[in-house]
Amino acid sequence: MSQLTDDERPVAQAPQPTAKPADPALEPTAAGGPNKPTGDARWTPGPGHSGGGHGGGGANSGQIYGALDLGTNNCRLLLARPSRRGFRVVDAFSRIIRLGEGVSQSGRLSDAAMRRTIDALRICASKLARADVARARCVATEACRIASNGRDFLHRVEREVGLKLEVLDRETEASLAVSGCASLIDHNADHVLVFDIGGGSSELIWLDLPESKGDGGEAARRIGAKPKIGAWTSLPVGVVTLAERFGGHDVTPEVFERMVAYVSDLVRPFEALHGFRARAAQGKLHLLGTSGTVTTVAGIHLGLNRYDRARVDGCWLEIDEIRKVTYALLAHSYEERVAEPCIGRERADLVLAGCAILEAILRMWPAERLRVADRGLREGILATLMSEDGVYRAGRRRRRQRPR
Repeated sequence: MSQLTDDERPVAQAPQPTAKPADPALEPTAAGGPNKPTGDARWTPGPGHSGGGHGGGGANSGQIYGALDLGTNNCRLLLARPSRRGFRVVDAFSRIIRLGEGVSQSGRLSDAAMRRTIDALRICASKLARADVARARCVATEACRIASNGRDFLHRVEREVGLKLEVLDRETEASLAVSGCASLIDHNADHVLVFDIGGGSSELIWLDLPESKGDGGEAARRIGAKPKIGAWTSLPVGVVTLAERFGGHDVTPEVFERMVAYVSDLVRPFEALHGFRARAAQGKLHLLGTSGTVTTVAGIHLGLNRYDRARVDGCWLEIDEIRKVTYALLAHSYEERVAEPCIGRERADLVLAGCAILEAILRMWPAERLRVADRGLREGILATLMSEDGVYRAGRRRRRQRPR
């Protein structure tokens, strides 16, 4: 049986507004008007908005907040209003733009990738403007961090599109990802590893859970206790960079094992420094994955004819179920992967690279099960903005079980 959360779809939980952010970078910063985005790319209401600012409770709970995540592979936008249980999504946009295509070889963003991204960002800017967004935070991640012309490209975006994006450092990206999926943490576990397999980098975050003294974690949930980041790292590898290094169209079992070994070599120093493997072996470990890789694996396992976030987000997968999907995909041809409803042509050359990163994580830290999160960085941004404005309301989550 797969456990699925019974929240108001699509709704995400946010941290308590009075809780201290997990990272100093999550503290409120100065903001400008909607037509004058500031250095941190956050907006506050301008003419026509009914309120706002950073004061606790100063914002109108009916206002719309925005989060834009420009990644190595995807451009994603989420617009949401505060609700009685976190927030309710009112609009969303996602497009595969492959901004980081070729960066691992050339060190630069290509002209074609920048054009694709500009086109997607124009749509995002239009949605932000039409929604009369009260506050938004627009961020860029690994591709713009490492490309020699990344900053120049973001200046071009500001000139041509009117959006000012901030380049997140890796620690802030990891912290926001945790905030975005924290409501899916199983407080019955002794140890939790949150991971985000991206296009150009992958974040690993070990959490220290609040003590719950034998009550099944209910006390921690009731008081809104927030897990702390015990240790984290950002691996310089993602689905795009790994596929470019080893190939993504025709992946043999031997090539797949070389991918896994390559990622394992990157993971090993982090494990050697902290020794989580031994600690996890003495307690109950669960993994929480937030990425296109884990949501794709979940969709395939569930036999979905088309991707369904309501069924995927929050579901549990046994590790042998994950491996069954992985090795079935490895046996497929490229065209067979294209025909898989939860993959498609745009991601068929990347999915096995993602599975290799996931397999390296599973081999390093054996666990019985993994929880799938179709939420992360954008939800963490929204949760933080709403918490700063004092418009987040915590709500109890109910669980239910649904046959696979």
